[in-house]
Amino acid sequence: MADVLRTRLTGRAILVLVFGFLYLPIAVLVLLSFNASGLPTTWSGFSLRWYASLAGNSDILHAAWNTLVVAIFATLIATVLGTMLAIGMETRKRKSTALEALAFAPMVIPDIVLAVALLTLFSRLNVTMGLPTIVVSHVIFDLAFVCSVVRARLKNFDFSILEASRDLGASSFTTFWRITFPVLLPAIIAGALLAFTLSVDEFIIAFFTSGAGRSSITLPMQIYSMIRFGVTPEINALATIVMGVSAAALLLSQWLNKEQMTR
Repeated sequence: MADVLRTRLTGRAILVLVFGFLYLPIAVLVLLSFNASGLPTTWSGFSLRWYASLAGNSDILHAAWNTLVVAIFATLIATVLGTMLAIGMETRKRKSTALEALAFAPMVIPDIVLAVALLTLFSRLNVTMGLPTIVVSHVIFDLAFVCSVVRARLKNFDFSILEASRDLGASSFTTFWRITFPVLLPAIIAGALLAFTLSVDEFIIAFFTSGAGRSSITLPMQIYSMIRFGVTPEINALATIVMGVSAAALLLSQWLNKEQMTR
């Protein structure tokens, strides 16, 4: 009995240490974003002045707008293509390991490798860098994640109901719109939220595929340019907002996945 209790306490202690190592720096960053002092590491009282300062910073607002545009368009395109890819791969009679490896390669390839490859491609095609190239790059990156989420739902999908729908005279479009799409909708939304989160947070690929000038700077790139001159509470506040948006989208995505698996 004593050995079992000691094992449990040891496991809990290790768990607390691991989570503390992972999330304590983030908690400190969030706390210091409400610091009244201009020093990033010295607490002098609670204040929202740095969040108010962000609202009046035109560079940050412009970068936030660029990030939102990129994330929305990349999410929409990646969700449509990823869903189509998942349906196509799951309905194939013969499974192809090579096809699956090719489809999910962007998930496992290091970001720096994918960024250099995309930069080389755009340069060889003489494409002008800017927000459109960032959107295309994020679509390639997000597509595999959307596909994996939708495919997880298709694993438990009863394809016999599609045959029954066609036997009753429904067209392919009617079958998809009235049966397939409603069943897959929670997974599609979860995949879209995941893609949106990844697009908002992504820095390396956007950095390599963005154009020169202020017009194509995203929020992570703006944070990087600011932090090069030192960490300020304003940066802490900005990082807290980005983290909050990403965490909310990710939690909603996980909740939708849990709900669909329960059903």
